[in-house]
Amino acid sequence: MRPQIVAFVCAFSFAGAPVLAGPPYLSDDPEPTDFEHYEIYAFANGGVGDNGSGGEAGLDFNYGATPDLQLTAVLPVGYARPNGAPAATHLGNIEFAAKYRVLHQSEMGWDVSVFPRLFLPAGSSQVGERHVSFLLPVWFGKDWGEKWSTFGGGGCVLNQGGDSRNFCLAGWAITYALLPELELGAEVFHQTADVKGGRAATIIGGGVKYDLSDNYHLLGYIGPTVQNAAENNRYTWYASALITF
Repeated sequence: MRPQIVAFVCAFSFAGAPVLAGPPYLSDDPEPTDFEHYEIYAFANGGVGDNGSGGEAGLDFNYGATPDLQLTAVLPVGYARPNGAPAATHLGNIEFAAKYRVLHQSEMGWDVSVFPRLFLPAGSSQVGERHVSFLLPVWFGKDWGEKWSTFGGGGCVLNQGGDSRNFCLAGWAITYALLPELELGAEVFHQTADVKGGRAATIIGGGVKYDLSDNYHLLGYIGPTVQNAAENNRYTWYASALITF
């Protein structure tokens, strides 16, 4: 399973202190960035498997273009450290995306958004895909008071080129605000095989978000693979520093 695609399936408030959904989880939430506000993640992610490790680091830009529309651009550098081979670093799959909320919790009981994502060819096949791919997911979410939230959904990726194949993904997360500045969460995430001869993977992970202030935040995630771990990453991780304004 490619860690860059898994960690991409993510991108981002609650009343009061700005606690954000989406990252660090693999599943996304349906809430777009607030109108005329920005969210900028300096992130790193990766996966560790029997054949080595790999992932990405970069910047994830999000802008609230309208009350229901978020525009996203992700600029990553990919890395790969295969066992028994030289490490590689190169430009990863640049991403452009738009999250549009089609239903509101205040009116329908749930927020619902579509979040199409376009991935451009990476600079090297060692750190990403050398062809264009496209993800079209639908995400659902609901809040209970100021402490509990749940979100998830899924979609499929058009990903044909080389040994790659089209695949689908789905996930669901639940979060709890343990303290005004600290949120904890758990998630189940599943992805079908994305390469010829590959195997599906299921991850059960946990995430944390900590607000240093109204504008600065820290996020982290760790998720062991519980299905076909030998053929995929043994575990997946994500960390970021977030600026909101």
